[in-house]
Amino acid sequence: MKFLVTGANGQLGCCLVDRLSNSGHTFVALTKSDLDITDEKAVEEQVVECRPDVIVNAAAYTSVDRAESEPELARRINGEAVNHLVRAANKVGALLIQVSTDYVFDGTSPEPYVESDAVNPLGVYGESKLLGEEYAARADRFLVVRTAWVFSEYGNNFVKTMLKLGRKRKELSIVSDQYGSPTYAGGLAASLIRMSEAQLPSGIYHFSGGKSCSWFEFATVIFNLVKASVPGYPVPGILPITSEQYPTPAKRPAFSVLSDKKLKMAMDGDAAEWPDTLPDVIKQLLKSMK
Repeated sequence: MKFLVTGANGQLGCCLVDRLSNSGHTFVALTKSDLDITDEKAVEEQVVECRPDVIVNAAAYTSVDRAESEPELARRINGEAVNHLVRAANKVGALLIQVSTDYVFDGTSPEPYVESDAVNPLGVYGESKLLGEEYAARADRFLVVRTAWVFSEYGNNFVKTMLKLGRKRKELSIVSDQYGSPTYAGGLAASLIRMSEAQLPSGIYHFSGGKSCSWFEFATVIFNLVKASVPGYPVPGILPITSEQYPTPAKRPAFSVLSDKKLKMAMDGDAAEWPDTLPDVIKQLLKSMK
């Protein structure tokens, strides 16, 4: 199969390039400078020229807080641009994979969210990603894949932020009342390729890194791994705080854990969970930060 990847210089995009390079498939990887997905004409021209079997849209506006002050830009990138990809995908008969987020939910569920649960985003970012989902569903062949708390050896993410702050501060206050499922971008990338190969029915699927935790618990695991793997590395003290004590422009869901049972049943297998992938990511990040 031939893949076209947008947002190829982001976390997921970089991981997709890594996995596709060893997959036996051909691919075209486009960064933002290669293709502005908000430019409808450019999208159509690129897709028609490439004629991919699969389009993976890894391009996104990801700044949750900034979206509150840039709603039009967030909706244009995360929402309206998806419609350009839909039209182009339909023109060449390609499968469109749209990556979405746990932030389409409001966090009031007592159980992990399944694909059919009611959506109710709390902020502009979640609203813009939900708009993208709605546009993606207009494609002749589509997969909307919701994921959460993505981390990797690439780009900016919570793990990298913790390592950077840990060097500068003796103490960190981390929110302890927001729960989700950390997800390794490399595992997500590998799963998206397998989903394409399996020719799953069009629809919404959840992919998460398994075990749920709070941001505070995630940070604790990160620094425990650092302490064990790099003796003498500066490790800060970590204090749990509430969301109320750490106000942000955008409200986050208190519980946005995703159930990925549907995908596991469809794919007949389990992906590696985040506690298994995190140690290697930390090693790579520490090496790159020297």
